[in-house]
Amino acid sequence: MEEVKTLKAEIDSLKKTLEIKSYPEQDIIEIMEAVQYGEKMHSDQKRASGEPYFIHPIAVAKILIELNLDKNTIIAALLHDTVEDTEADYSIIETNFGEEVAKLVDGVTKITIVKAANKSAQEVETLRKILMAMVKDVRVILIKLADKLHNMTTLSYLSKERQKAIAEECLEVYAPIAGQLGISWIKAELENLALKHLHPVSYKQISEFLAAKKIEKEEYQKDIENKLRQVAKEEDIEIEISARVKNIYSIYRKMRDNEKSLEEIYDIFGIRILCDTANDCYAVLGLVHKLWIPIERRFKDYIAVPKSNRYRSLHTTVITDEGKLLEAQIRSYEMHKTAEFGIAAHWLYKKGKTINNLNPNDISLINRLMQWNNLENYETDFLKDLKKEILKDTIYVFTPDGDIFEMPIGSTAIDFAYNIHTEVGDHTAGAKADGYIIPLSRFLKNTQVIEIITNKNAHPTPHWLKIAKTTKAKSKIRHWLNKNSNLIKEAIKNKKQEITEENKLNKQNKEGKIPEEAEEFNDSDLVVMEIRDKNKITLSVNGEKNTMINFARCCSPVSGDSIIGYISVGRGIIVHKSDCKNLDNIKNLKNRTIDVKWEAVSQKASRKFKVTARKTNNLFSEIESAIKKHNGHLIEGRLAESDSEKLTGFFTMELDSDEDFGKAVKSIRTIPSIINIYVV
Repeated sequence: MEEVKTLKAEIDSLKKTLEIKSYPEQDIIEIMEAVQYGEKMHSDQKRASGEPYFIHPIAVAKILIELNLDKNTIIAALLHDTVEDTEADYSIIETNFGEEVAKLVDGVTKITIVKAANKSAQEVETLRKILMAMVKDVRVILIKLADKLHNMTTLSYLSKERQKAIAEECLEVYAPIAGQLGISWIKAELENLALKHLHPVSYKQISEFLAAKKIEKEEYQKDIENKLRQVAKEEDIEIEISARVKNIYSIYRKMRDNEKSLEEIYDIFGIRILCDTANDCYAVLGLVHKLWIPIERRFKDYIAVPKSNRYRSLHTTVITDEGKLLEAQIRSYEMHKTAEFGIAAHWLYKKGKTINNLNPNDISLINRLMQWNNLENYETDFLKDLKKEILKDTIYVFTPDGDIFEMPIGSTAIDFAYNIHTEVGDHTAGAKADGYIIPLSRFLKNTQVIEIITNKNAHPTPHWLKIAKTTKAKSKIRHWLNKNSNLIKEAIKNKKQEITEENKLNKQNKEGKIPEEAEEFNDSDLVVMEIRDKNKITLSVNGEKNTMINFARCCSPVSGDSIIGYISVGRGIIVHKSDCKNLDNIKNLKNRTIDVKWEAVSQKASRKFKVTARKTNNLFSEIESAIKKHNGHLIEGRLAESDSEKLTGFFTMELDSDEDFGKAVKSIRTIPSIINIYVV
């Protein structure tokens, strides 16, 4: 009898919530019809807590009502377990409630794999099914998120093993999805509930700390708010201020990642300032910085560059009069609505605006899922790739033309190149970030301008598979390597032949002859970066520019020298001085020569040098900076990794005088990773 009263109270609460949220009368009637059907179908079922089972679908529906979702989504939430746990099937749901509701219910229904190796395999395939349905209708995942949220509140009734498994799944999959969709309160709830079951001691410690500090912080923040309201009033800007407390899981993660105690986390408490417009946001930012000293590098403008989930806000950290750090978030009311409710704040159930009006390309997560090769690829580690590529936080990077690309954190220039176009990726020779040369292996940073330097003779190498982070880039690299496997084998064969010839030339060198390209790289060395400034050193080969060119180290030709080129298999065109003695030792030279001419000759002096260094990610930019200190310019360079965990590089710099060259060399020697530097 008590159970019946409990269920009736929940049903009455659901109806009252619909009325408070101003759902149309006809919608409420149809939703209550679904309540009657769902209650009937689940009438004999109980949850692990002993409560009537239908309390769960009601709770899921109420969460979605808070998001203002449409009638059909609420009905689907009430019926989401009927096909899975009762005698109802797709056709019955379609007949009684329509095709749209039936598809939503089917989207969240678990897959039954009779011969599944284990329960986790079934759960992974169910997740794949949900995501595939989500690409067609995002409401599927919203129902699932609400389902997970309510289940997490009743997790304590399950075994410890199941508690841990479900909590980990929520933390690694569903909380990130909520975050990607911008529904911050659901993300925070899922994270906190997961932490409570995975690390109960830490959860309790942080909870008690927040409770103890609450009263102390209230008086301090009251003073902060009064000062802000006063200056805003003087500027005739209406603002609303509220206290902001970091969620428990975010505090835990910051303690863990930075190895800090609770007392060392300064941004646990902060303030949120709401105003009318974006212009007001920037005006309020100015007032905050006028009142207190801003901390350098702690300002983030998510209004100018929103996050992928459409989050927009200004973040700044200042030092208050008491010497304490204060983090402030400044946003408009509309931005705050998006920050709390994400996509639901924009286009779900807004007086006539329906799912049919939606463009999937407007939703970053769905757009990335649509472009993701592994969603329907059953031969990959689906869950691992999903966490690494789709659910990972993203950055925005720009092309020099201003085009914007969203990339997973940890992406490299190789990933970016393939994201632009396969042809760009396949011919990548180097990269620049904000105008500075970077290694292809360096992680890209948010808002960087990335320039990909291409060469028609450049191509992927097996090492690129280690550099690339995204499945798309790795797939394209493997495709090229597989397609050109004969070319690679031929290059290896030719290299062995060249090594034999090189040994002969080395023998000749002992007799007084200069070996061909004695200081060139071995093909066994891994080239990690090669750059040539085409504005400073430009050659044409048979009248054509942008050809893969290497300068012979035996004679080191520079701009203005009389030169000759010959074709080296697998290495492009090698350029020698016309009077280089080593030309006599090149096999079949006559048939391999090609016309090479300087297109432009620099008026400044150019000098070449070689370095050996310990492996580092930023050697190129460090050398470039050292040269710039003395009004020099790095016009070409090449770095390669050797088996001894060292880097070997050849560079050409342009300077005004020999005196500047000496200064630049001394400056390069001060770079920590440099072992030796030699003039070539």
